[in-house]
Amino acid sequence: MAGTLTSNVIDQISEQVEQAQRQARVIPKLSEQWPEITVSDGYAIQANLRRRYLASGERLVGWKAGLTSRAKMKQMGVHHPCIGFLTDAMARPENSAISTGDLVHPRVECEVAFVTSKDLRGPGCTAEAVLNATDYVLPAIEIIDSRYTGFKFDLASTVADNCSSARFVGGGRARYAEELDLRTLGVVLEKNGEIVAVAATAAVLGHPAEAVAMLVNVLAEQGEMLPSGSFVMSGGITEAIPVSPGDSVVARFQELGSVSIRFVE
Repeated sequence: MAGTLTSNVIDQISEQVEQAQRQARVIPKLSEQWPEITVSDGYAIQANLRRRYLASGERLVGWKAGLTSRAKMKQMGVHHPCIGFLTDAMARPENSAISTGDLVHPRVECEVAFVTSKDLRGPGCTAEAVLNATDYVLPAIEIIDSRYTGFKFDLASTVADNCSSARFVGGGRARYAEELDLRTLGVVLEKNGEIVAVAATAAVLGHPAEAVAMLVNVLAEQGEMLPSGSFVMSGGITEAIPVSPGDSVVARFQELGSVSIRFVE
């Protein structure tokens, strides 16, 4: 779907979204003010947002796939995956205390992360190509944070909000992808010692590498590629779980170990 917004409007929206992200401020979803907004417009706004963050000194370290599981699509009422960028400022160490004071609607998801050893280009990128270009995989937790009122959005709006990107944490054990059946790994997500979600990695488009291939092909539509050395979050395996100050979260992955974080004010 082609874009409908002018470059001036895209700049205006980019400024609005950036301020909402930096100030942890709620804004109405964009389609309420600009009902003509398309997904292509959303990616144009996201690209503008990325330029702004990189110009401020942040470094691009990778990408994320979002809305890749049926559970997450059903939860959000959005029925197509999306992608967003990751910068070094979003990374947090394992076992760290993550502040919620600079977030609006923090939620956690457990994901398989890929680190690439070769460039990947679309269109036509496949899961097989992704696996051949993967250096290793590791377990990860993503902290997502939509800046829209009530955590409700449409696809174009969430793409413009960088696919709800906020923070990410890698941990556990790095493993070579060929040593694992990445389609059948079990995952348990615990909050404050209680199991809140259980799933298998096949929930992510049938195989997490399919989500990475999708991401590469979306990048190709924007005239871009996924460079070697990228860190890629392949998408939430379960629905997103809300968190608050005082919460402790552990994601336990079959064959990949666990990742732990806690939340503070």
